[in-house]
Amino acid sequence: MAVLLRGLALAHLGQGIAVENQDDGGIVLCQTRRKLDTVAVGDQVLFAPVNGGQGRIEDILPRRSALLRPAKSGKTRAVAANLDAVFVVFAAAPPCDFLLLDQYLAVCENSDIGVSLVFNKMDLPEPAYLGQELSIYQNLGYPLYRVSAVAAIGLDSLMQALVGRVSIFTGQSGVGKSSLTNALIPDKQLKTNAISATTKHGRHTTTAATLYHLEQGGDLIDSPGVAIFGLAALSLQQLAAGYREFQPLLGQCQFNDCRHIQDKGCAIRAAVEQGKISLSRYLRYLKLIEKMPAPIF
Repeated sequence: MAVLLRGLALAHLGQGIAVENQDDGGIVLCQTRRKLDTVAVGDQVLFAPVNGGQGRIEDILPRRSALLRPAKSGKTRAVAANLDAVFVVFAAAPPCDFLLLDQYLAVCENSDIGVSLVFNKMDLPEPAYLGQELSIYQNLGYPLYRVSAVAAIGLDSLMQALVGRVSIFTGQSGVGKSSLTNALIPDKQLKTNAISATTKHGRHTTTAATLYHLEQGGDLIDSPGVAIFGLAALSLQQLAAGYREFQPLLGQCQFNDCRHIQDKGCAIRAAVEQGKISLSRYLRYLKLIEKMPAPIF
């Protein structure tokens, strides 16, 4: 029987996966057993060495968390595993997509993953509306980091938040996720080249998630994709529970199956009408319901 080694999935390379041997730090290009679930970046795996210095992943160890995205036939697929924190990056330009931001927050609330906001491009003027919306999130207890990758503003405090954790940056296109990652990991390209060279895969793809070790301790997953995870894994009840301001009121509606839309005796709608819950956040909740795959309840 082959000896099984423990490894960490660093990146997808074509049909293979770059796996870091947890014993010696070496990187091995591995294939997966056909019946095995899809391996996600950040997965702890067991792999067996095979001829040619490569390996075969035999098992995926239990995950403490995972971010999922929609897959074929109504199923979901893990794209990042064993995360401690998600950092949602946004900026004044392009205009912040608060609907996408709320979607990320709802998913993280239901995945038991910490979530923080990163306002990048602080070297640009800040629109008045942005500050008003951001104060809502800060009042809900979400940490907010104001940074500029270009002007090197606020990077030290952001780095301290990454130390000792497995984190991922996400957010809409054009907000500077790659610039932030490059600023925080100055030798990122060297590490990327090392993965490609060690696995003899040639040029490393830039379209897939890749895990990088931080010199200060901790790991950062760089995922160039825009919306790497969606609402496919959430029910309507979970979506509502993903809104922090809804949580204390969820058991106070007149009916147990209240959808918080036009339902009679809805405690959440009452709180919105009384100004206790942000109207803008509530209206985005209604829009997210429309985005959810059927059936939603």
